[in-house]
Amino acid sequence: MAELRQEAVEAPVRGGLLWASRWGEEGAPVLAIHGITGSHASWWSVAERLAGQAQVIAPDLRGRGASGRLPGPYGMATHVEDCPSLMDHLGIERAVVAGHSMGGYVAALMAARYPQRVSAVLLVDGGIPLPVPENVDIQAHLDAVLGPSIQRLRLTFESRQAYLEFWRQHPGVGPYWNDYIQRYLEYDLEGEPPALRSRVREEAVREDGADLLVNPEVRGCLAQVRCPLLLLRAPRGLLDQPQPLISDEAVAHWRSVQPRLEEETVPGVNHYTIVLAPEGADVVAARLRSLLASA
Repeated sequence: MAELRQEAVEAPVRGGLLWASRWGEEGAPVLAIHGITGSHASWWSVAERLAGQAQVIAPDLRGRGASGRLPGPYGMATHVEDCPSLMDHLGIERAVVAGHSMGGYVAALMAARYPQRVSAVLLVDGGIPLPVPENVDIQAHLDAVLGPSIQRLRLTFESRQAYLEFWRQHPGVGPYWNDYIQRYLEYDLEGEPPALRSRVREEAVREDGADLLVNPEVRGCLAQVRCPLLLLRAPRGLLDQPQPLISDEAVAHWRSVQPRLEEETVPGVNHYTIVLAPEGADVVAARLRSLLASA
């Protein structure tokens, strides 16, 4: 692989500066958007595989990582406004936009609202509206779906090792431990022992989660996308259960609504390892190369 160069970027947005990582300085741009409790570091493995071929720009979304102190309101529309501001700051007019998990909803809404800024969209196990039971408590639903990922936001940890051990018990992460996963998790910590905690703001997660579950514009924007649109799906869920987060029925419905939507299942991965394990990152990077070549 070519040498991977990382640069920190701070772009002016409402309320302060949005932090992002840019890997590579040459080549066509990829804007890579992380999931609901994630950070830019979830894209490190993909960026490494694109070194020398593309520049990968991955923000810490408002309320996460080094952008954690940016104020609300949050929601998909806010992230969609922040991302073009980041592109403007870097002099990027148009990019392939990839979104993992919640980042897929941001990518789809950005393509619908700003088609001139998006040449293609790659949805990575996200961006397809999930079914929500009638009369459900949305915040309780988020707790149930996200499990340990949201639970950790209320906890403090006495040491870095204690935090990593917490994640080693996660069935979707622990059995697949690698350097990318550890780097991603270590970036998430802030504070000092014995009161280390996640840098993700719980209020941002809850506001964003409610938005993607109930906002009609967010749930319907895929139909408005007019550029190439590819979904990569993990066959296993957030807890490594043998059911995909995005069902066959949901894919069939959206392919009938959106004829541009193509779909591929990445074998042997779950919702996390589709970007954080080599077998997932290899496929994501390869499909991004294809989208860049055709953009």
